[in-house]
Amino acid sequence: MLVLAWLGVAGAAGAAPALWRVKGDHAEIYLFGTLHALPPNLAWRTPAYDAAYAEASTVWFEASMDGADPKTMQAMLLRYGMDPGRRLSQKLAPDALAQLERQADLRRIDHLRPWAAALMLSMQPMLSRGAKLESGADATMTRAARGEAKTIRTFETVEDQVRVFASLPEGAEVRYLTEVIREHAPRAVRPAEASAESLEQAWMDGDLARLGPALVGGMKADNPGLYDALLKRRNLAWADQIAGELKGAAGVELVNVGALHMVGDDGLPKLLQARGFTVERVQ
Repeated sequence: MLVLAWLGVAGAAGAAPALWRVKGDHAEIYLFGTLHALPPNLAWRTPAYDAAYAEASTVWFEASMDGADPKTMQAMLLRYGMDPGRRLSQKLAPDALAQLERQADLRRIDHLRPWAAALMLSMQPMLSRGAKLESGADATMTRAARGEAKTIRTFETVEDQVRVFASLPEGAEVRYLTEVIREHAPRAVRPAEASAESLEQAWMDGDLARLGPALVGGMKADNPGLYDALLKRRNLAWADQIAGELKGAAGVELVNVGALHMVGDDGLPKLLQARGFTVERVQ
């Protein structure tokens, strides 16, 4: 359960998932925007990415999955993701509740907080197409880095990520779930939107210019509380850590985090550029 994130600058020649190089005085750090769940055997690795990975002595990820066993995750869900006092059906507007009842068995999720129900629902399109967390770019490269005894560092723990959602105001939680419900509604009753398949293809093409406004822009406009908690504040903290590495370390490192963290003025490339580093899109 890496807590989601999905995906600006114009892409480099040759469509491929987006990759940047950030230069300090004595260090270089590559930034790679991942998708956390992918179909098995999807060929997303490129010569440019593999060259960056081979150079890197340290590989960064959002969170360590150590200790994220089913028993521990269940305990976190019990602690952070349930509200036995007020059920989903008491928090949602009548039209959103009616749509949710057509999409899921309300009896099985009515005890959940809105953020937990939203995460579960939002994963359904990808999982129904065969995407798996263990096949995602993060899990794949974690296994590779461990196998080659590279230094692995993380920005957060899984519990930190759960707390991002658990600390949301109820209004932001409900708006998040309501938007996910709307996205899952039949197309006859909602605007035309990109499918999970087309979003995955846009990621494969490195087309953040198309994904950014739809995903990041929509979140920023419609649910600023979620945007601030999920993206902006975390990006600022991560940019500070990366800047510290660029100023104090030597050699090459590779950062793999959800591709949404790369988008827009609050994305990592722009934040590091604003801190005075040279940032170049290399893929």
